[in-house]
Amino acid sequence: MNISGSNLPAMSGASQSGEVYSAALAKKQQKADGQAALALIESAGNSAAAQTPAKSVTATLGNNINTYA
Repeated sequence: MNISGSNLPAMSGASQSGEVYSAALAKKQQKADGQAALALIESAGNSAAAQTPAKSVTATLGNNINTYA
């Protein structure tokens, strides 16, 4: 996110009002990013629980090893 002085709307008053506005935009963006991260984590947890369990390993798995000399 790019916040520069040229993108801010014209405000009357001290230059601090632009800084406050910029800080408010940054805070709003951080909240939105946090909500997106939480939604992603939650969806990842739900999909992991919905996956089918792995099939059991058979006793003969790995008995044949192909080697080339």
